[in-house]
Amino acid sequence: MYLKSIFLIVLSLLVQLSYANPENDKIKVLIVDGQNNHSAWPKTSLMMKSQLEETGLFEVTIERTKFTWNGAENSSYLTKAEAGKTEDLKEPKSDPEFSPDFMSYDVVVSNFGWNAAPWPAETMKKFEQFVHLGGGFVSVHAADNSFPEWEAYNEMIGIGGWGDRNEKGGPYVYYDSDGKLVRDNTPGPAGAHGAKNNFTIHLTDESHPITAGMPKSWISAKDECYARLRGPAKNMTILATGEDLTNKNRDGRYEPVFMVINYGKGKVFHTTLGHDQGSLEGVGFITSFTRGVEWAATGKVTIPIPNDFPTKEASKSRSFNF
Repeated sequence: MYLKSIFLIVLSLLVQLSYANPENDKIKVLIVDGQNNHSAWPKTSLMMKSQLEETGLFEVTIERTKFTWNGAENSSYLTKAEAGKTEDLKEPKSDPEFSPDFMSYDVVVSNFGWNAAPWPAETMKKFEQFVHLGGGFVSVHAADNSFPEWEAYNEMIGIGGWGDRNEKGGPYVYYDSDGKLVRDNTPGPAGAHGAKNNFTIHLTDESHPITAGMPKSWISAKDECYARLRGPAKNMTILATGEDLTNKNRDGRYEPVFMVINYGKGKVFHTTLGHDQGSLEGVGFITSFTRGVEWAATGKVTIPIPNDFPTKEASKSRSFNF
C-alpha cells in the first residue's frame, strides 16, 4: 500500500510537470510563403523558422501555396520546409486550395512579396477574422508589397509600397529632418529604395516591449531601406526609422522600419528589414524579428537583447548554415 501511494504521488508530479512545460505551451507560429519577387524567399523562410525555434519559445510550421513563383534560383531549399509538393511557375498564379487553418496558431508571419497572386476570397476572410479576433501577424520586408487590392490587409500592415499603391490608399508616412511625424497626401506612387547598404536605424519609441533595451541608434546589416511607403496608417505606431543615404528619393525623410498596428483585437508587427540571407543574418534583424513575433502573439516580450547587438558604430551579424 505504501509503495502504491508513493507511485501515485510520483505519477501525479510527473503529470503536473508535463502540463507545466509541455510542447503545446510553445507559441505556435505559421510562416506563409510561396510567391515573392525576392528569389531568396525559400532560404529566408527556413532562416526565420530556425531563428524562432532557437529561442525555445516557438513551434513553427511553414505552409505555402501549391503554385510557387520565383523559387527556381533556390529550388534546393523548397523541400526542406516540409510544406508539401509545389510547382514553380514563370508567373504568379492563385492557388484555389490555399487555406491554412489560421485559428490553430498564435501568430502568422508572411514571407510573400510583390506580385504575389491573391489568396482565395474565403482564405482572405478567414485571415481577417483571425487577426481581428486577436491573432498575431508579422509582415516581413516585401510582404508590405503584397495584395494591394485587399483593403483589410492594407489596414493590417499600416503602410505599404509598390503594387500600384498610390494616394488613394492613404498618405506617405515618415519623420522629417526636424523629428516631426508627417502624413503627406501628395499624389504619387508608393515604394522606393536605394542600394542595399548598412544604414542607421533610430528608435522613435524606446519604451515599447519590442524595442525596449535597444540602443537609441544602431547600424543594420546590409539591407534595403524602404522609402515612400503609404497607406491607411490607422492605429499605427512607428517604433524605429531608417535614413537611406543611397536613396535619391529620400528628401531628408526618416522612413518607418518597425511599426506596430492594432487591427481589432489583433496585434501586428511590421518590419521592412529582411531582403535576403545576409540581411537576415544581421543580429538587429534576428532580435527585432523574434521579439516582434513574441509580442504579436502574446503582447509581451521575454527575449533579451543579446550582447552582440549592433551599436551606433557597427553592424553585427551571425553566419547562418543550412
